[in-house]
Amino acid sequence: MAKKAKYYAVWKGRKTGVFSSWAETEEAVKGFEGAQYKSFDTEAEAEKAAKGNYWQSVQQGATGTKAVTKKNVGKPLANSISVDAACSGNPGVLEYQGVETSTKRVLFSMGPFPEGTVNIGEFLAIVHGLSFLQKHNSDLPIYSDSKTALSWVRNKAIKTNLERNTKTEELFRLVDRALIWLKNNTYSNQVLKWETEFWGENPADYGRK
Repeated sequence: MAKKAKYYAVWKGRKTGVFSSWAETEEAVKGFEGAQYKSFDTEAEAEKAAKGNYWQSVQQGATGTKAVTKKNVGKPLANSISVDAACSGNPGVLEYQGVETSTKRVLFSMGPFPEGTVNIGEFLAIVHGLSFLQKHNSDLPIYSDSKTALSWVRNKAIKTNLERNTKTEELFRLVDRALIWLKNNTYSNQVLKWETEFWGENPADYGRK
């Protein structure tokens, strides 16, 4: 049986667009730092994806439509920042930080808070990162390895079972501020998924696993 033809959308490479052969695609992306590309079964799927955002396409694949593979996920952008949270228990004592992806130099850190959840910490870290970059007039992208936090940022809303009480009030005040910031500000920075399976631990990881 003949091998089914593939179509390739290239968002970032020496050439961009839709290609009908791997040879053309490889020429466009091989050795290109931060190349972004993905294969599709039909030309229509590739054309539609190419008009959108690479990371949205990859994340959709992760939820079941297309598998994320080492070939199509590419490499992380070195010129970026990464954020992560650490929680001793969940809920538990919480802290978060943002670092330069390439050097792991800490750019900001918050906590420890007496009680919180990983998802809340990851969410606050992303918004803190966006605010930090805005203050520095920077268009660098941000990486987070939390799908939940990424969706909260996109939706400008959180869903948590953590109780708001005297122990968590300081943390929830930061959440309130973060939600207000998202609703009152626009940003051009890409907020991207750190692909731990292919790239190893997020550079902002606390290394306490």
